[in-house]
Amino acid sequence: MTALITIVHVLICIILIVAVLLQSGKAADLAGAFGGGGSQTAFGPRSTATIMSKVTQVCAILFMVTSLSLWILSGTQGKSAVSGVEAPAKDAAAQTLPAAKPDDKAAAVTPPAKTETQPPAKTEEKPPSAPDKK
Repeated sequence: MTALITIVHVLICIILIVAVLLQSGKAADLAGAFGGGGSQTAFGPRSTATIMSKVTQVCAILFMVTSLSLWILSGTQGKSAVSGVEAPAKDAAAQTLPAAKPDDKAAAVTPPAKTETQPPAKTEEKPPSAPDKK
């Protein structure tokens, strides 16, 4: 059912795109180019409905209906990418890790020894003394 509605939806989209692109604008005549064809309405003068405007209206309504139906059908299917797959056991992660060698564990647990040859020198800096004024 979803596949059929998707095919109809795509066809309606193509027809709607073609119908909108083939229509001429409201002020497409010569008077509109010089500002003489307008009226006081927001979208220009109301003209008679052509066949292209009727096709656009019908396709727009069908587009909305198919969009809503696809949305409703997508929520009722309940399919998941992981449906039917069992969750792993809690101890499965520990079993899948490779066993570490005893030497590796000792090296990982004990921190490396510090090998300093000379202790850092302690230097005390005195602030420069002010010259005596006499």
